[in-house]
Amino acid sequence: MITQFGKVLIFMILGVVFVAGGIITNAIIRPKKPTKEKQMTYECGEEPVGETWVKFNIRFFVVALIFVLFDVEIVFLFPWAVVFKEMGMMAFWEMAAFLAILLVGFAYVWVKGDLSWQKPEPVIPTMDTLVSHQKPRLKPGALPIAPKAEPVIEQAA
Repeated sequence: MITQFGKVLIFMILGVVFVAGGIITNAIIRPKKPTKEKQMTYECGEEPVGETWVKFNIRFFVVALIFVLFDVEIVFLFPWAVVFKEMGMMAFWEMAAFLAILLVGFAYVWVKGDLSWQKPEPVIPTMDTLVSHQKPRLKPGALPIAPKAEPVIEQAA
């Protein structure tokens, strides 16, 4: 008689056989007619420009993650609203605490600036921001600046 572990092992072997069989069958029977268009990177019908391996801005993933997080949390409001009258005031206070935690998270994300699509440009340091006026490291005129030499143009005689 097969034990429970044996059944799991047979199930895993059958899973590997089915997946490998599908991949091998596909490799054997598919047509192999590569063209330039088939080898191009697909970009929604547009002509691809530049390299295919580009860095995506992390804001795409952050906004998607925040959306999924708050969307899943809001789903808990629907079952609560259906049975609210039968559960009484205790359910009201529990949902009020849940919503308070949700609002604190929303305020944190908003204050952090993760919901704004365009962030302020980074400050590019200049000489004024690098040199402290109270304790200057570089005094104006301390470095001698040589005048530019004028190009000598020889006249043909």
